[in-house]
Amino acid sequence: MEETTVKTKWFDNVWAALIFFTRLPFWRVYQPPQASYKAVVEYWPLTGWLTGGAMAATLYFGSLVLPWPVAVIAAITVRLLITGALHEDGLADFLDGFGGGGDRARILAIMKDSHIGTYGVLGLIIYMSLLWATLYSMTPVIAALTVFAADPFSKMVSSQLVNMLPYARREEEAKNKTVYRKPSLAAGLSLTVQGLLPMALMIWLTGISWYFVIAMPALVMYFLYLLMLRKIKGYTGDCCGAVCLLVELAVYLVACTQQLM
Repeated sequence: MEETTVKTKWFDNVWAALIFFTRLPFWRVYQPPQASYKAVVEYWPLTGWLTGGAMAATLYFGSLVLPWPVAVIAAITVRLLITGALHEDGLADFLDGFGGGGDRARILAIMKDSHIGTYGVLGLIIYMSLLWATLYSMTPVIAALTVFAADPFSKMVSSQLVNMLPYARREEEAKNKTVYRKPSLAAGLSLTVQGLLPMALMIWLTGISWYFVIAMPALVMYFLYLLMLRKIKGYTGDCCGAVCLLVELAVYLVACTQQLM
């Protein structure tokens, strides 16, 4: 029997996701079996409840004691510390690989290179600038609600890459030596609930148009999916991280635009 078919307990999978997607010392409390790390994407949005919640709390409570621009920077810093800039590293590698061009083998080689290039540096500067500007343009309450919704939602949307594309490398070539398994129907339903509950709460409390805040990020994900399909015929962990951040940024762009209308 292949390892990808090994049945794992949901509790182990949740714990593996918390260990895998954050830098908090959950591993000191409990170490799930290695097979659970293949299922971490099934609870990726749930980790967004933690990272998005910490960022939202910093935004709101920070705004009570700090100037709003400083509170926004503090919130971004808190999430970077919790995640270890895992997805930002993926975004930089993604931009270097696809920006550098070339054939499939060259793109994959560039993405695996630990050195950051011009596209990665410029991309992170632009991304961070837009992230700060969009959050700064909102009120503290709206920004906190939007962050708590956008983080799990973007992870839910990005997780669909695992179903839509094959892994672009051999498993032994993966950076973390783990290839995510395709979620089952039950896991897919769980992913949907994890990602949409905070979003539904945000839409209800803020009155933001649900069709724009859902449709625009989905379109961003779809165009990135087409790019990966055409260029590398699959996905990598870096691709998942990049799509997650860009989909999340699309939510913020829609939300701040709605605030100006």
